This record gives sequence, structure tokens and C-alpha cells, in this order.
Amino acid sequence: MTIPKHVAIIMDGNGRWGLKKRKSRKYGHIQGIVALKKIITAASKKNIKYLTLYAFSTENWKRPQLEVKFLLKLLEKYLDKETKLLADKNIKIKIIGSINKFPIKLRKKIKKAVNLSKKKRKMQVNIALNYGSRKEILYAMKCVNKKSLPINEINLSKFLYTKCIPDPEIIIRTGNRKRLSNFLLWQSIYSEIFFEKKLWPDFNERDFNKIIIKYNKIRRNFGNV
Repeated sequence: MTIPKHVAIIMDGNGRWGLKKRKSRKYGHIQGIVALKKIITAASKKNIKYLTLYAFSTENWKRPQLEVKFLLKLLEKYLDKETKLLADKNIKIKIIGSINKFPIKLRKKIKKAVNLSKKKRKMQVNIALNYGSRKEILYAMKCVNKKSLPINEINLSKFLYTKCIPDPEIIIRTGNRKRLSNFLLWQSIYSEIFFEKKLWPDFNERDFNKIIIKYNKIRRNFGNV
């Protein structure tokens, strides 16, 4: 079986899951963290080298202020509890996106998590925070222009948030929505995209492994015959 080097996931459906259970959107987000832990473990067991998780998009700021505050606090609690555990499992944390808009306390915890795990090598978990693919491409373009470099794919790639990370072979989106929502648009040109009906808190290791099996049945020709 061929194991992909890089799997990326749009973890969609937490709020809807909470309401479906006749509870709150907040409860759905909390259970989404439980699913997140399970999938990180599943990916590590499969020896996947890069796992990218769409945690907070540039568009998520449009949500109600109370929900945004809750999500940022939830992220803070997750880092408090999981940073050392991930490091102990030889898992590196990398952030893609711009964290400057986050509260100072959260920024410090993010930087601490990245620093603590920077030498870990088994797997790299890329957490997309305040991430938007259009913003990423514009940022790369500005960097290329600033350095007066020729505008081409090689030079632009050097300034993407995902520089030095291979493009994802697989992108998974849960929540029964069939769109990429401004996620890894540059990097996904040859990704196999799997849209799952399950809401994120219901997505589990068995579902993840099924997708790896499906991926292995696809003949990937990259534009060739």
C-alpha cells in the first residue's frame, strides 16, 4: 500500500453536529477536538509525514464575536494540554497562516508549542490559523516583487506558508460540503479530494483508513495518459 506523504483536512461540521445533538455549537467544537486527537493518532500510526488541519480561516472572523472568542480560547486550552504530549510522540507543530491578529497570550502559547516541538521528526502537524489561500498567494507575490525576482512558480512557492512542505496527495473535507473554502488552492492542483458526509466529530480512524485505501485505487497520471 502506498502511504501519502501529506494529508490535509477541512474539519467541517462541528457547530452543526452540536445542534444536531440538541446541544450547543460550543459543544460541537469541543467534540471536534476529540476527533482531532484521534485523527492525529491515526495519521501517525500510518506513518504519514505531514498532516495539515484547517483550524481557523480568515473568513471565520465573520462569525459571532462570542463564538470567535470561544474558538480562540479552545485553541489555547488545546495547546496547554496537547503540546507536550505531541512532542513526546515525536510530532512537530507548525503554523501556516498569520497569527498577528490573535490575542498576545494565545500568540505566546502558539510560539511556545512550535518551539518545543521544532526538532521532532516522526510527523509534522500543520495547523492552519487565520489562514486563507488567496491571502497566502498575495503575500508570496508581494515578497517576490519586494525582492525583484522573476514571477514564476518556483519563486512564488518559496514564499508560501507551506514552503518546504510537499503538496498534499489527499484533501479530506467532512460535513457534506463540496468546496475547498479558500484552503490550499495553490497546493491542491493534483490532490485527490474526498468529500465526506459525516460531520467532523463523527469522523474517526476507520473513516480515515478507508480514504487511504480508496486513494490507493486511484491511478494518478498528473495530466499524462
